[in-house]
Parts: sequence; structure tokens; C-alpha cells
Amino acid sequence: MAQQPDWVKEAWNKTAEKVSKTSRRIGSGFPHASVNGKYVLEPAHWWTAGFWPGLLWLVYRDTKDTALKTIAEECEAKLDQVIADYYRLDHDIGFMWTLTSVARYKLLGEEESKRRALLAANLLSARFNIKGRYIRAWNPWRPGEDNSGWAIIDCMMNLPLLYWASSVTGDPRFKHIAVEHSDTVLTHFIRPDGSVNHIVVFDPATGEKIGVNGGQGYSAESAWSRGAAWALYGMALGYKYTGEERYLQAAKQVAHFFIANLPEDFVPHWDFRLPPDVEKYRDSSAGACAACGLLLLSKQVADAESALYRQAGERMLHSLYSNYGAWDREDEEGLILHGTSHYPERRNIDVPLIYGDYYFAEGIAQLLGHDGLF
Repeated sequence: MAQQPDWVKEAWNKTAEKVSKTSRRIGSGFPHASVNGKYVLEPAHWWTAGFWPGLLWLVYRDTKDTALKTIAEECEAKLDQVIADYYRLDHDIGFMWTLTSVARYKLLGEEESKRRALLAANLLSARFNIKGRYIRAWNPWRPGEDNSGWAIIDCMMNLPLLYWASSVTGDPRFKHIAVEHSDTVLTHFIRPDGSVNHIVVFDPATGEKIGVNGGQGYSAESAWSRGAAWALYGMALGYKYTGEERYLQAAKQVAHFFIANLPEDFVPHWDFRLPPDVEKYRDSSAGACAACGLLLLSKQVADAESALYRQAGERMLHSLYSNYGAWDREDEEGLILHGTSHYPERRNIDVPLIYGDYYFAEGIAQLLGHDGLF
């Protein structure tokens, strides 16, 4: 591992220690948000189901703790029922099986995990709308509801499952879909100033763009910070897997907007454009995800640019570690405090979030020299 400041090693050691401890209660459950100090466990079909096993695999890669390996494998096996049930599947198939099956396959070469991940990639591909050139986000939540024309920025982080599927099978159709969706994001999601739409609505029959929806941001015209983080990291990953310059430029565009709008402690508010009367809660999960994207971006650009992105990513992770960590708190299972899940619906505000914990750990692992990404 590369030489790093003491705080990086301390952050990793404390992460591994706390994950090992909390795993004894959480086991093969699927945490999302910490409420009153304990992670609430969601059903296996919930979109965050991959982040806990993904976090376990990150720690296992370094420590070889077989107890964590066993729990991560149990989580993966539970997701088989989600595929069998089918109706609960949505675009977050990528999040779920990349951080479980792809991670296990990359670490251990398990053929069973490869099969599962390829099945998931085929199901994700099947959500592609050829007219609108987008991957459909969700299925109807209630009888009579139609969201078949909805695409969301979060899906950029699901595309690595498709790139992986093409790389291991030699079949380019998965990559083709990922590229088509990414190009739609370039056209309809990323604004000229580098801010990002959360939801874009298309006519599912013709592919025509109908409008935009604020989603988890304050409004349709605001700038939801986690959406920007999804775009930043997602486009950097798109460049990693395709070498297409347009994705690199998009990642840089969003990165500049993100960095320019950070508050003094370098951890973003949940939305970068809020009226004065709306409380500016932080979203530590947006900061952790963006930091991972910035670190990846720093490796993709010329040396003259690299320091800008790396220093911003490091500074964000250091602030999360120093100012937002719950390392020594016996009354808190989360690693990183002050996440904001869904402010418009007043859900899980100012609490640790499992994806914030995951991306924090991934970012620290990158700083320690782990270049392999799940």
C-alpha cells in the first residue's frame, strides 16, 4: 500500500474495527439508515441491499476476516429470492449485485457469483427503453401508477454491472446499453453549469422528453448534491470503462460545480440551491460518493490537473473522518454522521446512511492504494 498520512491508516483501522463489531448484530440483514443509533434493516428488495455486503467485502479484502466473508455470502444468497419475485426489481439491480456478486467474483473467483451477476445484468438490460435511450428507473409503486418514462441520475452508478458483463462475456450488447444511457444523461441531465437533474420524464412510447422532476432535491431547478455525486462518479467510471472523452469532460464539469459549491468544511449540504428559509442539512453520503469520484478522476487526467481533484477528494474524506465520524460512540452503529436521505419526504434526515458508510470506506481504501473497484 502507498504511504499515506497517519489519519488515513487510522480511519481505515477504525472502519474495520467498527464494521466487525456491528456485524455481530446486523448479520446478513440489509441496513439503510441509522435511527436512534441502530441501523434499521430493510427487506432484501430495498435499493440499498448491496451496500452492507459491499462494505463487508471491502474490509474482508484487507483483513481476510472469514466471519465478514460468511455474512456477505449470506446476503448475496438472500437476493436470489428478489430475482425470483421479479416485481420488486428496478434499476438498482446494479447497486445490489455489483457490490455482492461481482465483488465476490472479483475477490474469490466464485462461478456461482458470476452467474448471478450475469443474470442481474440481463435483467438490468431489459429495462432499456430503445426509443428514449434510457434505462427505466422504477416499476409502479401503487396500482394505476405509471412511471415507465422515468429515468434518474442514480442509474449512472448501476452501469458498471453492464460494463463488467461485457468484459467477462465478450458480448458488447451490455456495454452498448450503458453507453446509450450515458449519452442520454449527457443530453438531458447534466446542465451547462455542471449541476444535475434528478429525474427526467420521457414519453415511453415515442422517447420524447416531457420534463424534469425534482425528486429528492428541493425543486426541479435546484441542485441535489447526491445527484451531482452520482453523476460525477458515474461519468468517471464511464470514462474508465469506455475511454470516451465526452464522459471525462462531463465528470470534470460536474466536479468543478461540486467543489465550487462546497461549504467551509468540504462536506456538502443536501442541495446546493436552497432558499434562505430551508435548513441546510449536510449530506455526508453525497460527500463520500463524490470523494470517490474525485479520486478516480485524479487518476484519469493529466498531471497538471490531477492534484486539484485528488486534494479535494482527500480533504472531503478527512473532514468526514475528523468531523463526522462516530468512531468511539457506543450508542451509534453508523460510521459517518449527518446524512440526508430524502428531505422532501422528511425521511432519514441528519442520520448515518449505509451508502455513506460504504463510499467513505471505499474512498479510504483508494487512498491506501486499493485501485480495484467492485
